[in-house]
Amino acid sequence: MELNLDPSKDDLPLRANTSHMLVRHYVLDLAVHFERKVISGNIVLFFETGKDGDKLCNTVATEPHPQRLSPFKVETPEMSHFPLKGGSAYSAPSDTNDAGVCGGVRREASEAPGCHGDLQPPCEISSSKQDPSDLGDGESADFVLVLDCCDLSVLKVEEVDVASLRGIEELGKGCETAGRSNRVAGCPLSCGVRQLVTLPAESWEKQHDLYLQCSRAPGCGDLIFETDPWSLQVAKKGIKSPRDFPHVLRIWYETRPEGSSVRWTTDQSNRPCVYTMGSPINNRALFPCQEPPVAMSTWQATIKAPPECVVLLSGEEEAQPATDRKAGSCWCWFCYVTMPMPASTFTIAVGHWVEVKGEEAAATEKPVAPVSAAACSSLQFPCHHVDYPCRFQRAAARVQAVIPHRVFAPACLKELAGETLLPLLPPCLSAAHSALGVHPFSRLDVLLVPAGFSSLGMASPHMMFLSQSVLSGKNHLCGARLCHEIAHAWFGLAIGARDWTEEWISEGFATYLEDVFWARAQQLPQEEAEGQRELKAALRWRRLRDELQNSEEELQILRPNRERTGDVSDSGASLVKHGLNPEKIFMQVHYLKGYFLLYFLASKIGDDRFLKFFCQFVQKFHGQLILSQDFLNMLLESFQEIKRDGLTLEAIYRDWLDSAGVPEPLLEKSHSWLQNRLVEEVKEEVAKWIHFSHSHRKGSKRKRGERKEIFKEILPEQLVLLLEVLLEEPGLSVTTLRSLDRTYSLRAQDAEVRHRWCELIIKHKHTAAYRDVEHFLMQDQAMGVYLYGELMVHEDIRQQCVARKCFSLAQEEMDPASRKVVEEMIF
Repeated sequence: MELNLDPSKDDLPLRANTSHMLVRHYVLDLAVHFERKVISGNIVLFFETGKDGDKLCNTVATEPHPQRLSPFKVETPEMSHFPLKGGSAYSAPSDTNDAGVCGGVRREASEAPGCHGDLQPPCEISSSKQDPSDLGDGESADFVLVLDCCDLSVLKVEEVDVASLRGIEELGKGCETAGRSNRVAGCPLSCGVRQLVTLPAESWEKQHDLYLQCSRAPGCGDLIFETDPWSLQVAKKGIKSPRDFPHVLRIWYETRPEGSSVRWTTDQSNRPCVYTMGSPINNRALFPCQEPPVAMSTWQATIKAPPECVVLLSGEEEAQPATDRKAGSCWCWFCYVTMPMPASTFTIAVGHWVEVKGEEAAATEKPVAPVSAAACSSLQFPCHHVDYPCRFQRAAARVQAVIPHRVFAPACLKELAGETLLPLLPPCLSAAHSALGVHPFSRLDVLLVPAGFSSLGMASPHMMFLSQSVLSGKNHLCGARLCHEIAHAWFGLAIGARDWTEEWISEGFATYLEDVFWARAQQLPQEEAEGQRELKAALRWRRLRDELQNSEEELQILRPNRERTGDVSDSGASLVKHGLNPEKIFMQVHYLKGYFLLYFLASKIGDDRFLKFFCQFVQKFHGQLILSQDFLNMLLESFQEIKRDGLTLEAIYRDWLDSAGVPEPLLEKSHSWLQNRLVEEVKEEVAKWIHFSHSHRKGSKRKRGERKEIFKEILPEQLVLLLEVLLEEPGLSVTTLRSLDRTYSLRAQDAEVRHRWCELIIKHKHTAAYRDVEHFLMQDQAMGVYLYGELMVHEDIRQQCVARKCFSLAQEEMDPASRKVVEEMIF
């Protein structure tokens, strides 16, 4: 059935039935085609029976509709009712089983065999049509595997014959089958696969090698499949339960150019590139997968790309290119991860990037080899996550303040990135380590993405995207944003939200920690650090207040599911509340309200004790998914005095997480920030500028001997606040605007300052500076959407022409969500 969701206002469905079958590992083998703007190839999925799989086995004979996804009404059609297409089952490609996969665990590039990511599904496919009625009636319906999938052309789904592989046979020798056959429906199914996905962490190299071998095994039968706008459903005739369903599948597919998970564009040097966003629909338009956060898995990926391109991947080791022996004009890049994470965190970037290096390349520490959590249980901090090779249990990782890192950029930004970004990485990484301890990931690649990137940054395992907007001005914006994304390694990646509606767990924590990290990176004295912290709190308070006044109340709630947060249907399917609402993409409420909740809690406990608690929380919950109560309950238990003062879980829910508007405790706290020394300095400067403006209005007479105002040099954050306060003034003279520009060199400031400057230009119709607005809309697209609205709302013909001109020039490279919002503003 089709869900008929309205993308402008509905929730995002997570349809995968993870309670029945759970993906433990993906092997992707893909090729990038710039000429067609598609990524094609195949993915092999390794499953284990889910927690409710056996329950379904026991009830399937008596329940007529075992796959119904109530109470979420995201129902899977029974396979017997599929409107099967003529090509729903395919014969295997003739050369599928002859090609190897390049790359491998600890394999040198020169030893890598050829790739088969370039294999195209056959143009002529012999279809083995099946009568839907052959699959049985409703009382004995076949089991349906549901994967999240959108904007993919799925060409073939097949079971993989892994039973004959020697390594799998050895794993399965001691497997107790309790009288069950290892062959189901005529296709070998070794219980060794079940052993493979549960190998202990110390055997991860053997496990990954076997995964790679299995991914090359031939197919042993095509499976029936169907797609709808949000999912791929797969069935095998005669299989009634998840336990008997094939546990290794290969899916042949290609992406579509319009898919929301993949961005095809050009970089700042006008060279073609592609990168994945994992937003707003996560990675389901990159590969068929299980999107619910509980479906944490590992992966291996081989990406084939033109030889002149650089491929950056979410992998534990730097991906190195190997020549494809079948097509010498292409190279293959390989990566793997051993830490289970949601499929949405997998990231690819392919382009003509160049590595940015300092004049003297500093010697980088070697990556720390991971060890098993089980093998290190005697260490001080035992792990509580599933067994995987964990860095937190490696002594060398505990003292590794700066992990190996690289910076990549388009050629035209190489010099600027070398001057601004590269020197900031070591101190920011070191500051994060000093605050929270072990870096969860062994290395980091930072990429400056194209101008159309929709935010200032995005963190992924082993990789970070940054907007070019962070490079302008002094290093404050770049350093703060870098610290924010580094913080996501702990909160957002190593520790994730079990319900994606609780975004504050990721963004609120990263916003709070960015101040901690950045103060330490600058080595600020305590008093100065506290002053800047309160100044930022004042700025964020103003931003939150404005956003709450101009947004829907339902979008202001940090726990929109309230008491049902974390709930899923019997199959594991769920909905992300407001996940498809385009307005939500541009909102900051989960950043700001979450930040202020942590600020409030720190004020009750003390900053040093609160940060120490963060470290304890990370030690306990790394590698796991959490809900708000996991953090809050541990906090309340650790600091009994705040419980005695009346701060309870219920009170925090009521005041902060489950209500719209401004929390009452925040209203009380906000008054103290106005007394901050740095804020007082801004007030003094504002008064000077207002006096200056009044004395330079048309018709005003300046008195002879009137003193000339002397303006102080102020911090970038102070300058942001100054311009914001001046925006509230009903009228500033043109002379005042020109003097502001000259005094503070506004065109050379960072993007936060220049955004406020553009707002002043638009408000006061300062036509001589419209070129500054045009430059901002073209070069700072991650922050420019709001300005289009300002240009249109005043109904000034010249301003509207500026908006339409910039949009016509930028629309091809704009993020689709931004483009849609701007189109609605100007047309």
